[in-house]
Amino acid sequence: MDTEAQHTERDRSSRPSDSGDTPSDSAGPEGRSRFALVSRVSAWLPGGRITLALLTCLLFLLFLSTFVLRPFQIPSGSMERGLRIGDRVLVNKLAYRFGAAPQRGDIVVFDGTGYFGHADYIKRVVGVGGDHVVCCDKNGRIQVNGRPVDESRFLYPGNSPSAVPFDVVVPAGRLFLLGDHRSDSSDSRDHLGSPGGGMVPAGAVIGRADAIVWPFAHATRLQRPDAYARVPAPAPEAGHG
Repeated sequence: MDTEAQHTERDRSSRPSDSGDTPSDSAGPEGRSRFALVSRVSAWLPGGRITLALLTCLLFLLFLSTFVLRPFQIPSGSMERGLRIGDRVLVNKLAYRFGAAPQRGDIVVFDGTGYFGHADYIKRVVGVGGDHVVCCDKNGRIQVNGRPVDESRFLYPGNSPSAVPFDVVVPAGRLFLLGDHRSDSSDSRDHLGSPGGGMVPAGAVIGRADAIVWPFAHATRLQRPDAYARVPAPAPEAGHG
């Protein structure tokens, strides 16, 4: 009898106390405070919580557009055949942050104020700082640092790489930019005699066009063509002339 009584007492003592089963309420006031704030803001806004939710979404989209991604509508045929008038592309504004820089073959959106005109433009990077860009070689191709570039996969059908000959060295920190529809593109070739020689500062680049998102039937990812992968680095003395 004594043994059974001892077991009973031990079983009772091993059970968690009632206070232990009750969840902590230490975060309660903070949660209630946030809920009360949301309720007060909702009550102040016409439409209540629906309006608050819509405003929150708009602020989030504004943040994305300002710092991360930006839609850009193609205004002309200068980048056909790949990008058509009215296409909407998604511009990655973080592509060249944190030490990255535009690369040959990238399609970029940039502010042309003071260089091309008072507008944003979209072109392909053909030369970066230090590159020696020449058009054209005996086979009618553009050369970058002595290496011919086969642009046939993205050049507008029937266009030559350029009807305007040029021989330029791209200054450090600048870009030589061309449209894929060469006969219908105002680009670095048209400003060779202007201040800056048609070269756009890399700092004027808003971002890299990464994808066509509209219309859906034409949606696709925009990738850097392999044509520039074999271009060698510029000679050490290039870019100082």
